[in-house]
Amino acid sequence: MTDQAAPKTHAEANRQRKDIVLGEATDEARLIRFVAGPDGAVVPDLARKLPGRGIWVGADRDSVATAAKKGLFSRAAKTKLTVGPDLADQVEALLARRVLEGLGLARKAGVIISGYEKVVAALATGKVAWLIEASDGAEDGRRKILAAARKAPTPPRLLGAFSSDELGLALGGENVIHTALLSGRGLDRWTLDVERLSGFRPLSPPDWTAREREEG
Repeated sequence: MTDQAAPKTHAEANRQRKDIVLGEATDEARLIRFVAGPDGAVVPDLARKLPGRGIWVGADRDSVATAAKKGLFSRAAKTKLTVGPDLADQVEALLARRVLEGLGLARKAGVIISGYEKVVAALATGKVAWLIEASDGAEDGRRKILAAARKAPTPPRLLGAFSSDELGLALGGENVIHTALLSGRGLDRWTLDVERLSGFRPLSPPDWTAREREEG
């Protein structure tokens, strides 16, 4: 569901790298890879394909900001590197794009369901891995579909980080509000990208959680 190849072995899937902020080995899945560009600028490499020695930082805004502020990129590279003031924003935008592109691939693979009635029916089967709600959808419809999700045999995880327009562009539709992502090939890789994105933006608006508590 993304352009990154799946790990070939268990050892590769659990590979560790040194986080330059923590100074200790950390699971690669929890890190962002950076490289030095030809002009000496720090470049995010989310697909982990760019040439050059990788510099690894925790997948969250604070870690990227700390690495930039303390000159840790230059220290790790053993040469002077320039860090753009918007580096964390660059990472967030790239991660968001990967997540949305992954949804587009999932649609082509036939594991995406959209539309209120179809999503509610899918939730009842227990096969929905992620419930994806447009951040700007109507509260009444969201409240009802979240209630259905809580009653599902296997309650799905919730993603509400994208607007209806963003989801529509990714999925090739209009007015995309309620979407279900079914379990299938590539789900784990896509989920890792979502979890990395959570270090840079909330996966759903904070008031959704507050309302769920009130209604739960």
